[in-house]
Amino acid sequence: MRLLLSLAAALALSTPALAQTALSLNIGGRVAPAPNGAYDFGWPGVYFEGRFTGPSVEIVVDTGGEHLAVSIDGVRKAELTKSGQTRLKLDRLGPGEHVVRLDKLTESQSGSSRFQGFFVGEGGKALPAPARPRKIEFIGDSHTVGYGSRSTSRSCTAQQIHDLTDTSLAFGPILARRLDADYRIQAFSGRGVVRNYNGGAPGLPLPVLFPRLIPGQEQPRVDVSDSWSPDLLVIGLGTNDFSTPLNPGEPWKDEAALRKDYRDRYVAFIEALKASRPKAKVFLMAGDSFAEDVAEVADRTGAKAVRITGMDLRACDWHPSAADQLMMADRLEAAIKSSP
Repeated sequence: MRLLLSLAAALALSTPALAQTALSLNIGGRVAPAPNGAYDFGWPGVYFEGRFTGPSVEIVVDTGGEHLAVSIDGVRKAELTKSGQTRLKLDRLGPGEHVVRLDKLTESQSGSSRFQGFFVGEGGKALPAPARPRKIEFIGDSHTVGYGSRSTSRSCTAQQIHDLTDTSLAFGPILARRLDADYRIQAFSGRGVVRNYNGGAPGLPLPVLFPRLIPGQEQPRVDVSDSWSPDLLVIGLGTNDFSTPLNPGEPWKDEAALRKDYRDRYVAFIEALKASRPKAKVFLMAGDSFAEDVAEVADRTGAKAVRITGMDLRACDWHPSAADQLMMADRLEAAIKSSP
């Protein structure tokens, strides 16, 4: 049965003390430690998983204004859409082992959410967290975020863009599910390698934001996922560098200078990533307007370029639709499976 947020809010007010047994966690994405064993998170597509036996489990989270999905055994049971502290209890789950999962759906360019834990109910038992044999890291922009991916219209208000974004429908999580892989997504709408959409936020392209544990926070924090070592690294950056003409006052004298800077700094970014991810095979996604640039970057770094063409772009603000996201996952899967 699909639970509505009103039920979650009611539980948050009426549920007594938490069950005492917290589940061990499989964490997908970058998170920052918070008081009392909690985790703060802000990058798209962050998820938490726990495994247990028993008829019930509680999920405790401060959504921070983001939309989060709760699933049991791969079936979505609730979407938490109200801002603030929420405690949700799911019961009558049936006998045997269960996996509970919390997924971040929307994009937060400022602020963060706080996950406080999964807690097994009476008569239940905590089990070791789920684990998968592969790891994939996705780095990109709004296409990787799944910007407005639930929308069937290109015309959206700012609120609709937020509410209709669902990173679980983006190509990254789709591909990871097909390959039975855990994943991490570090993507930020409107950012490029050297230049952001229409020249906005100068000096803060994606490689500058990349080291942050929470994308909207500059201060350093301990990285509890610093042992991350992916098998595959998929990067899709360039749309925002080239989708709008240069404006007066930007640091490039012409498009040729912009493209040279893009190629050189993209190579440097990839080489730095490879140094800390020595086993990762690198795939670079390329759109039509910058395919030759990505091909050169791929040649210089030993990566494989994957050309993405033919999208219908029917989601908010001419972004990839849910069908486009499936197509991108198909192209990447074919490229990965054809690689040595």
